[in-house]
Amino acid sequence: MLDSLTNPPMTPEQFQEPRWARFLFASQAAAWLWLVIRLYLAYIFIPAGWHKITEGGWVFGDGSPIMGMVSGAASAEGTPTWYVWFLENIVQPNASLFATLVAVGEFAVGLGLLVGLLTGIAAFFAVFMSGNFVLAGSLGSNPAIIILGLFLVVAWRNAGWIGLDRWFIPLTHRTFWAGSEPTAPPAETPAPPAGA
Repeated sequence: MLDSLTNPPMTPEQFQEPRWARFLFASQAAAWLWLVIRLYLAYIFIPAGWHKITEGGWVFGDGSPIMGMVSGAASAEGTPTWYVWFLENIVQPNASLFATLVAVGEFAVGLGLLVGLLTGIAAFFAVFMSGNFVLAGSLGSNPAIIILGLFLVVAWRNAGWIGLDRWFIPLTHRTFWAGSEPTAPPAETPAPPAGA
């Protein structure tokens, strides 16, 4: 007890993850688990996005496909008032743009998860889109997608290891973050003996 009072408290960098967290979020072996989850989410997002791109007037249309969801969410009981304001003042006037973003975004997220490229970013946008669908009143499989997507976001280092991130992450690390890691101070050289 006295030792903990006399020593300064540990900083967040000094804490070590538990063994199970290191296994799930940093090991090559767990990449197989993340591959299954990635493929499941890709199986959901690619067909949904492709259907919106090829049919229904989502891409560069008049925005009518998204207007039904907007008006339903705006009039639904329980939708947060700030989200209703966002739908009525931002989405409705720009319905064509948002419909295109939803269609292309769903397809891009699915493709990124399928090939394992920018997996953490693709999973983040899967969570973001599914969260918006939930706020708009469309539950379906969105809560499950949010949970699985959040796991992929946390496992970004190894979630795409069986995929293109295996090569892309080390390339970007060397290109963008080289030198950002703390380095050890240079070793002190001993002073020359007096009289030398």
